[in-house]
Amino acid sequence: MINKLKKMDWGIILMLLVFMCISTLIVHSATSYDPKYATYDTKTVIFYSVGICVVFMISMIDYRLLLKGWLIWYGLGLVLLVLVFFLGAEINGARAWFKLGGLNFQPAEMVKIVLIIGIAHLMGRRQGETLNLTSDVLPIAAFSIVPFLLVMMQPDLGNAIIYIIIVLGMLWIGNVKYTHVMIGVTAVVGFLLIFGTLFNTYNDEIKTYMIDHNKLHWYERINGFMNPGNASEREVYQATKAKIAIGSGGLSGDGYLQGDSKNNAFISYPYSDSIFVVVGEEFGFQGSAVLLLLYFLLIYRMILIAFQCYDKRGSFMIIGIVSMFVFQIFENIGMMIGLMPITGITLPFVSYGGTSLLLNMLCIGLVLSIKLHQEKYELDT
Repeated sequence: MINKLKKMDWGIILMLLVFMCISTLIVHSATSYDPKYATYDTKTVIFYSVGICVVFMISMIDYRLLLKGWLIWYGLGLVLLVLVFFLGAEINGARAWFKLGGLNFQPAEMVKIVLIIGIAHLMGRRQGETLNLTSDVLPIAAFSIVPFLLVMMQPDLGNAIIYIIIVLGMLWIGNVKYTHVMIGVTAVVGFLLIFGTLFNTYNDEIKTYMIDHNKLHWYERINGFMNPGNASEREVYQATKAKIAIGSGGLSGDGYLQGDSKNNAFISYPYSDSIFVVVGEEFGFQGSAVLLLLYFLLIYRMILIAFQCYDKRGSFMIIGIVSMFVFQIFENIGMMIGLMPITGITLPFVSYGGTSLLLNMLCIGLVLSIKLHQEKYELDT
C-alpha cells in the first residue's frame, strides 16, 4: 500500500482538488439566483469527497481483475439498461434514471466504462497487431451496438454519441487498417449528407411526426443547429442566450456572482449542461482559458501513463477514457458557442451531477490503477 501511494500520480490528484474548488464555486454561482438550488454546492463537495475516495479505492485494485470479468460487467450493464424502461423515472423526456432516495442514478453513464473495459479486452488479444475486420472490428461493433440502441431508445442522444466516440477512439489507437478507416469515414459522411438532405426536404413532415410522438425537443435541437436562420426563436433560444452571455464576459468577465444572464434566469440549466456559460460570463476569456488549460494538463498526464504501459489493454482503456473526456469537453463547450448541436452532455468535473462525477472519478481511478500495477505486468492467457 505504501509503495503504491509513493507511485501515485499526485499531479492528477492535485488537479482533481482544483476541479473540486472550481466546480463548487461555479455551481454556487449558477444556483445563487434560485433558493430551490441552495444545497447544490454543498452536494457537489459531498460528491467530490466520495469521488476522491473512489479514486483511491479503485487505484489500489488491479485493473486486470476488471478485465477478467468483462462479460459480467457487460451483462449487468445491459440488464440495467433494460430495467430502466420499466423501473426508471422520466426526466426531461428521457426514461433514463433510477431514483434512489434523493439521488438519481443513470445506468447509461456506467455503461461507458463497461464498453471501455470490454473493448480493451477484445483488442488486447491482438497485442498491438493490425485489427482484422471480421475477427476484431465486427465483433467490437456487435459488442457496442446493443447498448447504443438501448440508450437511443430512452432516448439519450448525448450518451449514445459518446459510445460511438469511445469505440472510434479505441479502434484508432488499436491499429485499425487505414482502408477500414476510410470506409468508416465515407459511411459517416455519407450518412450525414443523406440525413441533412432528407431532414431539410421533409422538414414539415418530420416536425409533425415528432410532435405526434412527443419528441418535439429532438426536432427543435436539430433544426436550430442546421437551420438557425429559419428556426423559430424557441428552437435557438438556448444557443442564442448562451452566446450572448459568453460574449458579454469579454476578456475578464463580469465578476463572480455578477453574471447578468445567469442572474435573470436567461440560461437553461446553468448548473449542469450550461455551466460553461457561467464561466465565460463571469470570468471571461481568461477564466475559460485557465479551465481549458487544466483539462489539457489532465489529458496530457493520462496520455503519458498510456505511453508507459507494458500491457496494451491498459493503454487501450486509458485512450477510451481520454476519448470520452475530450469529446464531452468539446461537445459541451461547442454547443454553448454554436459549433455543435445542443445535447444533454455535461462538462466533466465541473457540472453538477452525482452519477456523472462518480463515473469520471471511477475512470481516473482506473487510470491510476493501470499506472500502479504495471510492475506486475503478466499477460493473461
